Amino acid sequence: MTREQSDLLALCALRADSKSIDWSLLARTCQSREALDIVLGGDLPEDSTIARRNQPLLRQALTSLDDARARVEAECNAADRAGARLVTVLDTDYPANLRVIPNLPPFLFYLGTLEERDARSAAVVGTRNASEEGLQRAARMARGLVEHEVVVFSGLAKGIDTAAHTSTVEAGGRTVAVMGTGIASKIYPAQNKPLAARILDHGGALLSQFWPTSSAATWTFPRRNIVTSGSTMGSIVIEASSTSGAKMQARIAHEHGKRVFLLRSLATKEPWAAKMIAERKAVEVAELTDVLELMGEATRVQQAGQQRLQLALAGL
Repeated sequence: MTREQSDLLALCALRADSKSIDWSLLARTCQSREALDIVLGGDLPEDSTIARRNQPLLRQALTSLDDARARVEAECNAADRAGARLVTVLDTDYPANLRVIPNLPPFLFYLGTLEERDARSAAVVGTRNASEEGLQRAARMARGLVEHEVVVFSGLAKGIDTAAHTSTVEAGGRTVAVMGTGIASKIYPAQNKPLAARILDHGGALLSQFWPTSSAATWTFPRRNIVTSGSTMGSIVIEASSTSGAKMQARIAHEHGKRVFLLRSLATKEPWAAKMIAERKAVEVAELTDVLELMGEATRVQQAGQQRLQLALAGL
């Protein structure tokens, strides 16, 4: 771990009155050594309401910087024992898709590898309580994406996520599982521990935005949806009720400016999906070709990520 990475993680570990500095704010503002030094000095180089709200908290929390550094050391030791690696917004190999969203995570721990081809990717998501038809649709979509060299992201949950990951592996493609737990914590759900190992054995990756020892909690899964959306060019929702996390991801993907693809079978059944389509926040799709025609090229995503990094380094 570099000194810059260590300093960034220490800022993320700061706490005062049981509160931490907003991580997305730190991710946006701490993308250079100079910016890190400014924040470590007690200032936030962003002119926003959230920065002004976090300013007093930062200055108060910096008095316990040594405690934060101890937390970082313990967490990184846990990641090392698990064989995980670290990438941060300070690094050029931080995922290109993720860098261009406003609520990006400051760091990621991962098992496996991160690859440039991950820029041309799609999230295949849906309900945990999937129907047999939904599982079959997810499997067909994943296989089709593999045939066109699209990397498949999903959330390692049971149901649609499991079908997407499994079919991608079986088709010889690359899949990335975005976890709702820490990289050194137990796989959740436990029944997908063999699937997680299989993903790694077949050249995929497990990705986590949380401290390595973090356990599953109600608040971790919505944050997981942000990274699943942000890491891809678009989200394909196979089957989801109005209370499903996949519906939340569709909304988040729209807010990120990503493509939102809703299967025709979903739009016919679920009013929320029909409404998103009517409001032009999502596109109804019946075939894989509908998705591929609206997917961009990975090189454009990489360029956008580099442009965003250059803007951050320029202090804009």
